[in-house]
Amino acid sequence: MYRPASRLAEIAPFHVVELLTRARQLEAEGRNIIHMEVGEPDFPTPAPIANAAVDAIKAGKTLYTQALGLPELRAAISAFYHERHGVSVPASRIAVTNGASGALNLAFACLAEPDSDWLLADPGYPCNRHILRTFGGRPQQIPVGPETNFQPTPALLRQFWQTATAGLLVASPANPTGTLLTLPEISALAEVCREKGGHFLVDEIYHGLTYEVDAQSACAAGDDIWVINSFSKYFQMTGWRLGWMVIPEPYVRDVEKLAQNLTLCPSTPAQHGALAAFLPETIALLEERRAAFRQRRDFLAPALEAIGLRVTARPEGAFYLYCDCSALTDDSFTLARDLLEKAGVAVTPGIDFGANAPEKHIRFAYTTDLDRLAEAVARLGRFFGSRT
Repeated sequence: MYRPASRLAEIAPFHVVELLTRARQLEAEGRNIIHMEVGEPDFPTPAPIANAAVDAIKAGKTLYTQALGLPELRAAISAFYHERHGVSVPASRIAVTNGASGALNLAFACLAEPDSDWLLADPGYPCNRHILRTFGGRPQQIPVGPETNFQPTPALLRQFWQTATAGLLVASPANPTGTLLTLPEISALAEVCREKGGHFLVDEIYHGLTYEVDAQSACAAGDDIWVINSFSKYFQMTGWRLGWMVIPEPYVRDVEKLAQNLTLCPSTPAQHGALAAFLPETIALLEERRAAFRQRRDFLAPALEAIGLRVTARPEGAFYLYCDCSALTDDSFTLARDLLEKAGVAVTPGIDFGANAPEKHIRFAYTTDLDRLAEAVARLGRFFGSRT
């Protein structure tokens, strides 16, 4: 008997993962594929982090931790907020989680009533809306574009807020656009949520990977804001599956109960490794790598524009360029498939990111070195040149 839950009908596949699977098949057949599809840093986890995890395993530190994480790691994250952002976040409000996705699972498990509506930007990271659906909430997508830097505004919130709307989730820097919200903009969104009696969640998993300014944390805009972060992107620990969440004080016990039942605890070796993420030598290495990401962005953006792809979002952070490809195609999914099969360049079609003109957009991740990016640009030039 096959009878899955009805909610699965509303959860779409993650197309970029399916493209990655096909790319791996082509590589197994001997093809040289340039990967610009998956949002994963190409740098290895810094050695101090890896060594700390190995040392912990050798020392037998592999038992369950507290459900909200190692007290010393929560304290280290709290200190990082003070040192990096100049804000006071008590360790008692910090939950260490199984990645940022694990944090969002806990947040929506705590907050999403059945059939409650939640505002999210479109385009936006697809898994967020599917996690919400898993807990009975309904994504209410706000179409955003270049005129608002692909971010929601207070005016848009008031326009789209309905009786059943329970809250807002934003990302800064955002995926797929790399755009930032300033602290005054975050504060203005928070005020609308308070005015409406709604929750406000901010995804900050790309903090640290900004290139003109250091992003300011939403923690500075109020202690009633849920702030989600991760060790995956800036700290380059993707497969370790470790993140954290800053929880408004009244909900800490609720999240702890959920964590006890849903996850028991995050990975113990990963937590011990993460204690080394904040060491000066680790941060120095990560800052060198941030400079490398900026160099890649500054090379790739004008190169794609020269081919005929328009970079319509200001790529201020993360490691993505969200391009309008409508001058070259009216079907970005077919284009992404053709680029993989014919040019050996793997990219992500707009369909993954929502219903706001996905056929006109394609995302490039600059998560490979400059030489490979230059080769990708050359392949793209040949591909589009052959079609004219």
